[in-house]
Amino acid sequence: MYTLLSGFYKYMCQRDQYFVLILGLDNAGKTTFLEQTKTKFNKHYQGMNLAKITSTVGLNIGKIDVGSSRLNFWDLGGQEELQSLWDKYYMESHAVIFIVDSSDRERVEESRDAFEKMVMNDHLLGVPLMLLANKQDLLDCLKVTEVKTIFNSPLQSMGQRESWVQGVSALKG
Repeated sequence: MYTLLSGFYKYMCQRDQYFVLILGLDNAGKTTFLEQTKTKFNKHYQGMNLAKITSTVGLNIGKIDVGSSRLNFWDLGGQEELQSLWDKYYMESHAVIFIVDSSDRERVEESRDAFEKMVMNDHLLGVPLMLLANKQDLLDCLKVTEVKTIFNSPLQSMGQRESWVQGVSALKG
């Protein structure tokens, strides 16, 4: 009887869970974006000091409840040697946020190549994608239209899926 009631309670209280990958090169602002998102959507969350965020080695996890759904964010390290691990998470993901450091003009092509490799993976066919041009608060950054132009080829090859390109400043929220 206890098992039946326990199972019924779990069923009634369960949330739909969705897994969102946050990808991009190292120092693009992925962890800062995640911290700001957790701060905005979790009432009692005391975010970490943004000035003390360092490059992610491995994975950061964030959870946000929205209505009856839970969004689980996986912020994966962006160093070149860690990018080979990204595809291990593709099968479980329901959406991808790819963050580009729009102030790092020297690495924007490297970022586009990592983006293109990610987009071409068969496990992400049909998965919605958000491309964020981060650090728009800095004076000499690439504008969103420039980022769209640079990323145009892989964006065109994505096929039929929802996508969105937006300028943001993760640091300023």
